This record gives sequence, C-alpha cells and structure tokens, in this order.
Amino acid sequence: QVHLVESGGALVQSGGSLSLSCTAPGISLDEYAIGWFRQVPGKEREAVSCISSGDGSKYSVGSAKGRFILSRDELNNAVVLQMNGRNPEDPAVYYCAAVRGRYYVGTVYCFDAKEYNYWGRGTQVTVSS
Repeated sequence: QVHLVESGGALVQSGGSLSLSCTAPGISLDEYAIGWFRQVPGKEREAVSCISSGDGSKYSVGSAKGRFILSRDELNNAVVLQMNGRNPEDPAVYYCAAVRGRYYVGTVYCFDAKEYNYWGRGTQVTVSS
C-alpha cells in the first residue's frame, strides 16, 4: 500500500518562496513517477508539475512553468516542489500523486490525473497580499 503524504503548505507572503514535500513511508519514491496537482473550490484539479520515475524528465505547465522547481530528495525519500514568486493561481490545495515505473516523454500522460494510482490528501497553500 502506497501512502503519500504532502507537507509544507502554509501562508506565504507575496513574492516569497515555499517548498512542498511529498513523502511515502515504506517505499522508494524513486521508483515512481510523481505528479503535483492543485485544486480550488469549484474548479477541476489541474496539473502543475511532474517527474518521471528515477532521474527522469520533469515538466511544469502554465503559470508554474519557469517558477516552480521539481526535484527528488533522495536522502529523505521525497519529491519537492519549490514554488517561487507569486501568481493569482497559486492559492490552492496541492496534491501529490504517484504511479510506479513511468518514464515520460512529453506531457500528455504526465499531466493526466487518471495516470496516477495513488494520491495524498493534499496540503493548503495560501498567499498573503
């Protein structure tokens, strides 16, 4: 059983940076492709960034492109989403999702929520004005 846990959500000041972490006790996250998604009330969940299994390809989309940095923290068995700058779309609940053994070329599947078998419960990001 894969149990994903997001952490790091907080109230961040306008223009500040915030790092979200996705961990999964008992498994090696390196074997899994990880996607980060976000959702606000009344809207569909949308993709933010994704990384293939292992030291694989990484992608970000939309307002996250060029601002969010996705990386693996192998020491802590985590995938970290560093959020830089500010965008009106940033306040949301952020979810990490995992699927084992995926190596993406391009974003069609990497950003598809249906691709992922396991989901965390989410962490709230709020931006102060």
